[in-house]
This record gives sequence, C-alpha cells and structure tokens, in this order.
Amino acid sequence: MSYKKLHPATRTAKADDFLDTATGAIVPGIHPSTTFARDDRYHPINSANVYTRDCNPTYLPAERMIAELEGGEECALFASGMAAVAAVFYTLPINAHAVIPGSMYWGVLSWVRAYCERVGVQLSEYDPADIDSLEGAFQGHAKTDLIWVETPSNPLMSVTDLAAAAALADREGALMVVDNTAATPVFTQPIEHGAHIVMHSATKSLNGHSDVLAGALVTADANLNAWQVIKQERHGAGALPGSFEAWLLQRGLRTLFLRVERAAKTTQYLAEKLNEHRAVSRVRYPGLAHDPGHQIARKQMHGGFGSLLSFEVVGGKSEALAVAGALEVIVSATSLGGVETLIEHRHSVEPAETQLPENLLRLAVGIEEAEDLWWDLNRALSTLDT
Repeated sequence: MSYKKLHPATRTAKADDFLDTATGAIVPGIHPSTTFARDDRYHPINSANVYTRDCNPTYLPAERMIAELEGGEECALFASGMAAVAAVFYTLPINAHAVIPGSMYWGVLSWVRAYCERVGVQLSEYDPADIDSLEGAFQGHAKTDLIWVETPSNPLMSVTDLAAAAALADREGALMVVDNTAATPVFTQPIEHGAHIVMHSATKSLNGHSDVLAGALVTADANLNAWQVIKQERHGAGALPGSFEAWLLQRGLRTLFLRVERAAKTTQYLAEKLNEHRAVSRVRYPGLAHDPGHQIARKQMHGGFGSLLSFEVVGGKSEALAVAGALEVIVSATSLGGVETLIEHRHSVEPAETQLPENLLRLAVGIEEAEDLWWDLNRALSTLDT
C-alpha cells in the first residue's frame, strides 16, 4: 500500500506505522533483556543489539517518533531530562564559554551553574525575552561554544526569537540547543528555525501521564561532532531509561497531539478568563495578544501556545498560597504536561536569588473539562478579599 505524506498526528497514533510481521502485533513490544546472544563465531545474532545500555530495541520506536516530530535525523533517549541536559554540557572542554538564560527552569539553571563552576566552563547569562541581551552575553569572550535556549521559559513564560538566536549562534560558531519541553513539537520545531539540537524532558508532555521519568535529545545532523560526543557519553555513562519506561513513553506519544492540542486550547481559555479576574494582577502566557512575547510566539508556534501559564494574584505570598490551597479539582504538585492539571507556588521551591514574584502561581493544564477547571480557579480566587 502506498501512503500519501501522513500528518505527524497520524504517524504518532500509528506508532510510526508499526507492524510486527512475525506476529501481526500492532503495538511495539517490550524487550526487558539486558543482554543479547552471539552465534558460534561470537558474532552478535543481531548487530544492533549487544548489551542493554544504549542498544535495546525497545528504545527505537520512541526515538524514531521523537526524531520525526522534531524534524531531526536522530534521537537519543536518556534516563531523565536532566541526564539529557548533562550530556550536552559534558561535551564542553575546560575554558569553554556557554550562554544560558538567566530565567529558566530552576533545575537546569542551578545544575548548570554548579557544574560549569566546578569544571572551569565560563558561563554568561542573558534575558530570554531580549535578543540584544543574548548578543551582549558574547562580549569579552573570544569564542562562544554553546547557546542554550528555553522558550517559552519556565515559569515566567518569556519567549526567545529562535531564528534570531540561531543567526547569532551561526555567527559565533556556537552549538545552539533548545529546550522544547514547554512548547512541544506539536507547536514548535526549533530545528526549522536553526537549532542544532533539541532537548526534552520526556517526563512531561511527550509521555503525558506523569508515570515516566525520561529525557531526549534530537539532532539536526547526525554527523555533528557534538552529537557523536553525546552518544559516546551516553554509551559510557549509561544514563538511559529502562525498557518498560521506554515502552510507556512510546505509548504516551501515540496520543500526543490529542492531549497537547486539547490542553493548549483549555490553557488559552483559562488565560483569557484569568486575565479578566479582579483577583489576578497579571497573566503570563504568550497566547494573549498583549503578552510581550506574543508576536514572536506567533512566528514560531503554530496551532497553539502550550499548556503552561503563570499568573499573579492580587496580594503577596499568603494570598497565592491561599488560592492554591483552596483548589479542589486542580492538584498542588510539581510537574507539567500530564493529563491532570497541576498548580505550583514556585517561590516556595526556588531560592530567593531567582527573584520570582511571591504572588506567582504556575498552572500546568491537563485535559480535564475546561469549565470544571475554571469553576475551581474562579471559586478559589473569589475567596480573596479584593
């Protein structure tokens, strides 16, 4: 049968057109074996499978699907998003210069700062909403080796112009890596805009069910020197998911478009409703026309603006905590991209140096009925004496 060029939503739903010709199974299988047999000449029976560190066949469906979604040549799975981040920074030599956003997911920011200081990598930070700030971060350095971009940023929802950042990376001869966790490949493909490598915390939207810890890197060019080093690091260090986690990830990917598109539609609705509420002083979401990053987001996000938003309640820390504590449908927990909606007071979990507003709440929207979520938010916000 000859297919027309299928939409990515169709390809993921079909597990990249998977069919086990030996059994007729339409669902990829799990291979829990940690090692694989050799023949009487001690040659691997299947040269692709020798030992489960980075060559278990269970990894392949998810890696192939994620690479296709991002428009990349290869994908490599990792045991977590942070393991994927670390693999990128392990490629940097001593005295290398890396540029990162000063406002981004705290787990990455704190680890990168500590690691670079420990190994002698020079680090500069920039405002993710200001491309001039990114260019200024190169000053005083003869060469920049790595530019890290996270857009929209977590939790302040700043938007970075990917094409402009890629142009600067090319000018500097730097590797550009984009954390696409919040946007997802459903709405943004950073490689189209010039990124060399894309990173995902696959724990989030790619899996989408809050039951898998995994990370992924996708390269635009499989021959990229940094990519070869990353794969060597993964092979040697062995920071990979188990076969069951990889299987759950590919299963979650099959409903990616349904989940992400619905969640983004609901997030847009909630952002607009929150923006009109008298107990809310600010909503941070690039889908709102007045948001500072809206115009850039419209250029590089297609079909939606993601399922993550932040809003600031009228008042301070106590008011924000009171709202979170009054919710009944929405759960207070750390994560995003799952089928359930979560809320978090980030000021309580990040150190004071991040200078997050005390009244800011981060909302990670799931797939529940939008009106139920609004009922919950409106009721909790209405308890404030404004």
